Parts: sequence; C-alpha cells; structure tokens
Amino acid sequence: MSDQSIGRRKLLKLSGISLAGGMMTVSSMPRVVAQDPVSSPIDVRVLNARDRVPMSFIIDDSTCLVNMGHFCMPQFAEAWPTRPIYQQPWQEWPREIPDAFVREFGEWCAEQGVRGKYSIVPYPACVGWMDRGLPGWSKQALQDSLSLVRDLMMPHWDIHPEMITHTRVIDLKTGRPMESADASTMENSYPQTDISTDHLAEYLAYALQILKNCGLTCEGITTPGGFGNRVKDKLPIAVHQAVRDVFSTELPHYFKYVHAGDQSTDPKLEFIGSQRTIDNLTVNVPAGTGDWFGGWEGTQAVAGDKYCNADATAGRMVEMIQRGQPAVMLCHWPGLYCNGAKTGFTAFQKVVLALAERYGDRTQWMKLSEIARYAAAKEFVTFSGPTGITGPGDSILAIKSPIRCDGFTFEIATRAKSTTLSITQAGQMRNLKEVASRKDLIHDSFTREADNTVVCVNIAKGDAMLVL
Repeated sequence: MSDQSIGRRKLLKLSGISLAGGMMTVSSMPRVVAQDPVSSPIDVRVLNARDRVPMSFIIDDSTCLVNMGHFCMPQFAEAWPTRPIYQQPWQEWPREIPDAFVREFGEWCAEQGVRGKYSIVPYPACVGWMDRGLPGWSKQALQDSLSLVRDLMMPHWDIHPEMITHTRVIDLKTGRPMESADASTMENSYPQTDISTDHLAEYLAYALQILKNCGLTCEGITTPGGFGNRVKDKLPIAVHQAVRDVFSTELPHYFKYVHAGDQSTDPKLEFIGSQRTIDNLTVNVPAGTGDWFGGWEGTQAVAGDKYCNADATAGRMVEMIQRGQPAVMLCHWPGLYCNGAKTGFTAFQKVVLALAERYGDRTQWMKLSEIARYAAAKEFVTFSGPTGITGPGDSILAIKSPIRCDGFTFEIATRAKSTTLSITQAGQMRNLKEVASRKDLIHDSFTREADNTVVCVNIAKGDAMLVL
C-alpha cells in the first residue's frame, strides 16, 4: 500500500499480491480513492465493461474441414486401448464438418452478437497441414475454408491453435509424429516428464507459426486436454514467449482451466518474474462450464439446460451472471455439429436466446482477448484527483493507463455537477454523451445517479484527463 500526494489530495491504491513458485499472481483488483484531507473521500471504483457481465463462448476441437471426433478417436484408442470411451464406432461418423455449417453458425452468432474463442488445429490429427494441404480435400477447398475463418469468424472470435495435432506429439526437427502412440507421445498428456520452458515455448511457437502462415492472427493459445499439466508453472512463461515472438502480441492469454462451483471465473493475471508490468504479463482466462452439448466426439446426449433453462432462471451461466463474474461457456465443435444432426447447435441457440431475453441489458459478449485486456486494465489503470482547477464547479480526474482498453467503465462516488463531461487523450478532447441509466452505457458516455457518476470510455495507452 502506498500514498502519493497530488495537490491537496492523495491517491491510494490497494492491491493484493501472492507469490508462489517464483510467479506473482493477483489475488484482488485495485481500488482507487481520491481523498481530500478536509472533505469526505471520493471513491473511484472500476466496474465491468459498460457495467455488464462479460459472456464468452469457448469452442475447442475446431479446425478447417476435418471432423476431429472422427480422426482423433482411433489415435486415442491406440494410445489408451482399455478406455471404453475410445471404442466408439468412429468409422460411421463423417470425416468432415462442412464449411456450410461454419457459415450457418458464424452468421447466426454474428446476428446475436456472440463472441468467444474458436480453435484452428494446425495439423489436425495428423491429417494434413493447414498451410500446405489436407489429403482428401482439394487445395481450393482448404483455401476457401481458411478464407471463411478469416472473413467470418476472426472479427468476432479469437483464433487459437490447440497445439499442433491435438493427438500425436510432433518431433519439431522432422515435423513427424513420434514413433509410438502412448501417454508420453500424445499431446493431451504431454509432457510426462519435466521439460524446459524454452522447449515448451518452441512447441507452442511451431503451432502458432502455421496459423500465421495461413493469414490468421492469434493473441493466445488453447491447451488440448491435459497438455502442460506437469509444467503448469512454465506454461504462462512459454505462452508469453511464443505468442509475442510469432505475433508480437502486446498481451498474450491462454485457455486451459475450467472453474466450477464457487471458484472465481475472473481472469488470473500471471506475471513473468518479479516485475509486475504489462510487459511481463500473461492472462489465464478460465471457462466456467462443462461441455453439455454433444461432447468432443459429437455423440453425447445434449443437456443445454445445464447452461441455462428455457427462461434463464437457473443453470451455470445464470449463476455466473448473478455473481457478476465472467460467464464463459465451453463446448467442442463436433458437439455442435453432432455428426450432421446439429442438435448441439440447436440447444446452443436456445441458450443464447434465453440469456438475451432475461439478461440482455446486464451482459455483453466478448472475446477472450477482450476479457483478458479488461482484466489487465482493471489492475493497472490509476486515477489521480479530482482537483478543482478548471473553474467553479469543475474538477479534473487524471487517468493513466499502460494499455489500450475499450469500454473502460468506472464509478465515481460523487454526482457530476455539469451536464457535459469531456475527456482529453493525446491532445484531443471528446465530449461524453449523457445517457439515462447504466444499461444505456456505450463508449464515451456517462450517467448521473443520486450519489454517483458512472463513466464509460475507450481509453488509450498513456494519460487522459476527465473533466467532471
């Protein structure tokens, strides 16, 4: 805890930090108090973006054309021959999830505003390379599929590699799968022994580079199954190095964990080394649900009510929304297609529409990268003041951010006297629009309440001045 004098006022920033295994993690978000020694303290509290609960949809096991359920099953059966789940009749399932379904899904989600994460496995189940060719499909079919992802999906979804194959571990020197298929050579359980951070980062970078070759942009990665379970302390470092090296991404993030019950679904800020700066940060964004559509193979019974029931009065998504934490739902791509039946997709549509009907003015869909960026801004943005220096009844709240963030929303525990608020960034002043209530907040707007002023602005990296 530290105090910094700012004229007659003080900036007080409270943050909780825990240190474990050489990595610092955030245990609470910052709170700023602009305090006058004579008058009552004026609190500045950062809220969710637009004061709405973020929602997101994580889709695993997706890629271009290849039905991962069909092609993964025999490889998993070879590695784990005694597991009944891998004895399903994969030969009867279609080898392809067609682009027509990608278009149907993507266009419907765009209409509803749904955003999230969509995997593209670079060398799916060793069938072929996304940047070279897929045996069984023409070169034009692959290029058309990649174009569909770039044009339709990428604007609304983060694209992640889900490692290189999602099945066999690849020898990075040869590009060939390891000779044997067992727990030690399958990505879902790799590595079985300790490996260096550099090797782990090299493996992630290999996957990322293939997607870059395809014209896809990635700000993060998804781990397949238990990938990295034995090197969890090294994974955030490897993600940071790989994503920055390949894409020069400002803020790398990753998805690996599913939080259940009372576990918080807030992103976890993981710092590399002892310095707590944006430059040393990887964001761990968890999901908050199981997969209750058609499962990773597309054959499981659909149970959409587990996400939310028909009137959105119960279900895991409802639980997360009601406690104000990110409501991040999870499924696998074959479980939406369901081998052509599309029963998972139908159930998903019902969930989305039910949530919109009941909570549409309290939630907003966001990409994982957007949730990660907001969490970082919530931690690092600082406020100074307000100080009455611009004239009678006016005051200035100084805002400093090391990162750009859209829809940054905060509550000031005082009612603005002026009907016109403005913000100045990089020498440019913008007037903010007054709206009737919190549910009407958009970027560059504010609403006045009896004792508060709530402001929503797109903040740029650097300094800004808010005139109240």
